Parts: sequence; C-alpha cells; structure tokens
Amino acid sequence: MTVKTWKKTMAALTGLFILAGCGNGATDDSSAANGSADSETFVVGMEAGYPPFNWTQNDDSNGAVKIDGADGYANGYDVQMAQKVADGLGKELVIVKTEWDGLVPALVSSKIDAIVAGMSPTEERKEAIDFSDSYYTTELVIVVKADGAYADAKALADFADAKVTAQLNTLHYDVIDQIAGVQKQPAMDSFTSMRVALESGTIDAYVSERPEAISASAANPAFKMIELDEADTFELSAADSEIAIGLIKDSDLKDQINEILSGITEEERIQMMDEAIQNQPSAE
Repeated sequence: MTVKTWKKTMAALTGLFILAGCGNGATDDSSAANGSADSETFVVGMEAGYPPFNWTQNDDSNGAVKIDGADGYANGYDVQMAQKVADGLGKELVIVKTEWDGLVPALVSSKIDAIVAGMSPTEERKEAIDFSDSYYTTELVIVVKADGAYADAKALADFADAKVTAQLNTLHYDVIDQIAGVQKQPAMDSFTSMRVALESGTIDAYVSERPEAISASAANPAFKMIELDEADTFELSAADSEIAIGLIKDSDLKDQINEILSGITEEERIQMMDEAIQNQPSAE
C-alpha cells in the first residue's frame, strides 16, 4: 500500500517457492525472465488494490494495463511508473495481480521480474531481495471521521485512548505503537475494510499514507485526513519513508532501472501522483 513491512521468518523463507503462486491472478504458464535484460517483457507484481498507488478497473482508460491471466485492468501511480520503466527498457509491461504477502515469494521464485507496489526497502526485505533507487517518498497520516472525537487532532498524543488500526503486515500497523496510550486494534487486510470500520465506529482512526488518505476523504466526506505536527509525528527511518522497486538479487535490470528513474523529475512524479488521485475509481 507503500512503505510496508514484511514480517518474515526462517520458516517463511523456506516456504517461498510454495507460496509464490498463491494469491495472484497469473496463469500457470506466466513466468518472468529472472530479472534478465534479454526478455521482451517486464513482468511486474502488485496488489492492484491500494489506490492511488495501484487499483483495478474495468477498462483501459487513462493508461491502464490489462492484468495478466485475470479480469480487469491495473492503473495508478505504480502502474504508470512501471510503464515508464518498461518503456525505458524497451519491453512490454505485464501486470500480475498478487496479494501483498505473495509479492516477495513471487519475485524470489521468478514468477515476476519486479515488485512495483508501494514497497519500502527495509533491511528485512533486503536480506531476500534487492531494490532500485527510490521512486516515491511517503508521508504517514491518520484518517478519522470528520465529525468524530479526533477530527481536531494535531499530534500523536491526541490519539491516546483512540482505537486505531492499519493494514496487516505493514509499517502503518507497526508505527501505531508510537502512540502512547493507544488502543491498538487488530490489523485489517484492506483499506476498504478499514474505511467500513471507521464509518461504522468500530475504530476511531487508521494509519495510512497521504495519497490514500486524500483519496478516502475525497470519496467520502465523512472522512478527514489528519496531518500531524512535525514536533509530534511518527518517527520513520529513511528506508521506511522511501518506496522503491523490488528486484531479484543481482538482477541484470537494476542499473538500467536506476538510470531510467533518475531521468524522471520530481515535478513529473508529483504530476503522476496528482493524476492517479484524480483518475482512481471513486468506488475504491
């Protein structure tokens, strides 16, 4: 969803090849080029369910890409960034829709060439895969009800006693522990679930990234994004605040991808995110 922390164990690493095919919409004969520069395709894995970074839609409008082996088209900031990379590599972009926990296993087992899914290059992940240079820098915020008890919050301290959650297996969920006195709720598997829980009052707030929070409040005026004061906000490492492309160890594509990313200006990246926010389906 970006900036997400994969909680791996040695047991999970042992099962990478078993898990690699789980949760994606690819056909059985879908395969990546093991990060090779020789392949004619650039096979990218993503959730296609984390707007405005990535989502699923019904047609190819606004530059959406058909999802391999499944119904629907993928679009969003990640898709457009992946398209720029594919174009720079002179390859055809192929999108494989994959559950979050299946992305790294899919990459390690060569089901995909790259992960472009709002993933941060944490030290834990670097033990299993490599990363490109950053293509986005994140800002964590909190989403609340616009007419709720926390609508005027400005700092982490204001969320003492609040029932707060975030997406399963993400940095968003981990940083909730930085809120003193918080009532940390069980993690949820999707932002759709969190929005439903927030509107129903099951939770008081959820942690997200700024683009998703803008999307949530734009889609539903009952929601409000809380941007925290710099003096009392979440503490993030550089690795946690950056988003990069995940690649298999010693990928032949890494240097080429970094060169392509270096040619995309900050202004272009901002415009891409603004367009993603504008184009995302309101149903998301």
